Amino acid sequence: MAARKRDRRWMDRHLNDPYVQRAQRDGYRSRAAYKLIELDQRDRFLRPGQAVVDLGAAPGGWAQVAAQRVGPGGLVVAIDLLEMEPIDRVEILRGDFREDADLDRLSALLLERTGGANADLVLSDMAPNVSGMAAVDQPRMMYLVELTVDFAVRFAKPGSALVVKAFQGEGFDAVLTDLRGQYKQVSIRKPAASRAASREVYLVAKGRQVR
Repeated sequence: MAARKRDRRWMDRHLNDPYVQRAQRDGYRSRAAYKLIELDQRDRFLRPGQAVVDLGAAPGGWAQVAAQRVGPGGLVVAIDLLEMEPIDRVEILRGDFREDADLDRLSALLLERTGGANADLVLSDMAPNVSGMAAVDQPRMMYLVELTVDFAVRFAKPGSALVVKAFQGEGFDAVLTDLRGQYKQVSIRKPAASRAASREVYLVAKGRQVR
């Protein structure tokens, strides 16, 4: 009974969420689209003609925004374990970028479409299935962040940008230090569309340096 009440409260909160209602009106697949829109309005990392990789992209709200902003001359590649409905001007791969075979497919697509130039921007709004126990959730989250940073180092060009979700807590400062050693500018952002009760923040890193 208690679980049903919690589920009902969550559903009521979700349906009454102004960003959920706005996403339905604007045709976005998730309220998360407005997080990326706000981040880009502030930090200007999305530009026409870019090649963008969206890791863990389902249901596709971020990929929709990215495709709109890079325009028909750009490329957006979205990869996720979950099946995704087609999105205009988005190349969708169903797979796990942590697996070599799927990473090879992603790499081959980037090579074909960019001529070997790799990505201008890597996006990740990924998060683990949250248990509610910080001792479990925090290391899982930071592991995903580290995997995303590793991917960006391998598959994004010099001068590129990275936007990745993280949870503040153990391991966060170490990742922040690592990013500041690899990018010219790193900012911590909390967009208005991010729920106040959530520990999530976004790391926006610009100007990847190659040493």
